[in-house]
Amino acid sequence: QAQLVESGGGSVQAGGSLRLSCAASGFTYSAKCVAWFRQVRGKEREGVAAIYTGGGQTRYSDSVKGRFTIAQDNAENIVSLQMNSLKPEDTAMYFCAAGGPGDCPPSITLRGVWHATEFDVWGQGTQVTVSS
Repeated sequence: QAQLVESGGGSVQAGGSLRLSCAASGFTYSAKCVAWFRQVRGKEREGVAAIYTGGGQTRYSDSVKGRFTIAQDNAENIVSLQMNSLKPEDTAMYFCAAGGPGDCPPSITLRGVWHATEFDVWGQGTQVTVSS
């Protein structure tokens, strides 16, 4: 059974850093699009970063570009999200998600738009809280 488990969330002050990890079990990240989304209660889920594990290409939303870095660790079957210069508006539940075989969808690569429906496997989420 394919599963994703996130870890690394917590509470930090503005300007601080956190590193989230997403460990896969029951499948490998090989040649798939893996993304991080975040969601604030009452709002839609927002995609913030994606990586195509077949080639390492990455994409970021404008809101996190330059501050967040998504990376893959093939040996550990983990995709991480390094978050630096955190802001209070980064406070959210963070989810990782994996798509089917192949590159990230054109909605991400061409338009910078993440659709949650394009991802098949989701983790349970990890909370990130940034205080001012």
